[in-house]
Amino acid sequence: MKHYKSHFYALICLFFATNALFVSCNQNTGISGTSLPARIENGMIVFDEPHRAAGQQSMLQFAADPIPVVRVGFVGLGMRGPDAVERFCHIDGTSVVALCDKYEDRAVACQKILSGAGRPEAAVYSGNEGYKELCERDDIDLVYICTNWQMHVPVALYALEHGKHVAIEVPSATTIEDCWKLVDASERNRKHCMILENCCYDFFEMTALNMAQHGVFGEILHVEGAYIHNLEPFWKHYADNWRLEYNQQHDGDQYSTHGYGPDCQVLDIHRGDKLNYLVSMSTKSVNGKKRAKEIMNTEEFAQGDHICTLVKTEKGKTISIQHNTFSYRPYNRLYQITGSDGFANKYPSEGFTFKPDNLGDQADGQVPDIENLNIHGFAPADVVAKMKEIYRHPFEKEIGMTAKEIGGHGGMDYIMDWRLVYCLHNGLPLDIDVYDTAEWSCMGELTETSIRNNSMPVKVPDFTRGDWDKLDGLKFHFVNEQ
Repeated sequence: MKHYKSHFYALICLFFATNALFVSCNQNTGISGTSLPARIENGMIVFDEPHRAAGQQSMLQFAADPIPVVRVGFVGLGMRGPDAVERFCHIDGTSVVALCDKYEDRAVACQKILSGAGRPEAAVYSGNEGYKELCERDDIDLVYICTNWQMHVPVALYALEHGKHVAIEVPSATTIEDCWKLVDASERNRKHCMILENCCYDFFEMTALNMAQHGVFGEILHVEGAYIHNLEPFWKHYADNWRLEYNQQHDGDQYSTHGYGPDCQVLDIHRGDKLNYLVSMSTKSVNGKKRAKEIMNTEEFAQGDHICTLVKTEKGKTISIQHNTFSYRPYNRLYQITGSDGFANKYPSEGFTFKPDNLGDQADGQVPDIENLNIHGFAPADVVAKMKEIYRHPFEKEIGMTAKEIGGHGGMDYIMDWRLVYCLHNGLPLDIDVYDTAEWSCMGELTETSIRNNSMPVKVPDFTRGDWDKLDGLKFHFVNEQ
């Protein structure tokens, strides 16, 4: 009897020891190589989420005091910065106060843009830390950042801590830790921190979003986006090879926001829904390795040529995102909206499908030939044209023609800048806030972490710290709005 009891107790001890080991392995295992501590909980990788510090406040619907003349300092004047300076010269109520680049000649060259527009010369700063002098000035309201990715956060944090609003090119941050730093600095200093996601202001995206917000597609269930763009002609033009070097060191979707930003807006992310988790996988590197061998003389390359990511939201919606900058295929941002009553598609062919009954209700009888809609194909051109006119976005109505004349990726860059200045002029909440900035930028490290861990699910941090359901949908603010 004692013999059986000893075996029984041994089995019990083995059971609890094994269970404890299982719990340890599945609940507390640390994940290496992440910017913040991460662990596995219930089969999902979870990053630590810092608590809001005393004195910080949520930036949801934050509106700063009106700024009659928005005084701007530009940092980063290589590939995109000069175009931004040019666009601001066409926006009334702005003053370009300072120009900064690591290389002085680039900043000096932008003086020609100002003089050509009849504007006074700006102060010039250069060198690795020239941006600090710019941010320390007391006559700048907005620091507009177009540097390489690695410098986005250092410049933005310095500007925020010196009382400046910031607008940052995409992606605004490359790590989860840096995303939290931007959130905390914005909340602590009560200054805007906006990611410059121009594709949110493209004409098709704005029209489709307006349709979605008016219920044309029914309940939105699934959205897709991508950045598929063969960058072979451009790799050698990035200063100091910063972009290819970053991709050589990092797998994952490091440039997701052109598709992801508009997708998140359609789904009202942190305005009634939130991103819960993602899974990501990448192909092996073929063309990436070729470019690295050619330009960097290395056989090592981390980023796969094609990357696919799926994201699930709290309310049961899904997002599909793709990234490919190496393959020989046409430019494509996908941008698809699938709803219970309709569908929108931008690439490679623009088109819409509509549920006839729902379409009639929404369009109030203004659309021709509703009965002839074919549910197996896109709606006829005359129906689409009428619907696009009915749901033309207010931004396009007000500034669309001017934007197309001035340009910037067909005009969307100008609309983005115009809206930023409009909201600052009038003391209104921005269209894109610091939580968008963090949510859209965090994809880089989250997808890399999933890929590195056999495509394990990774929880998306809640950068609003529980406030994601406080707002009822995305809203664009206007003066004298009803």
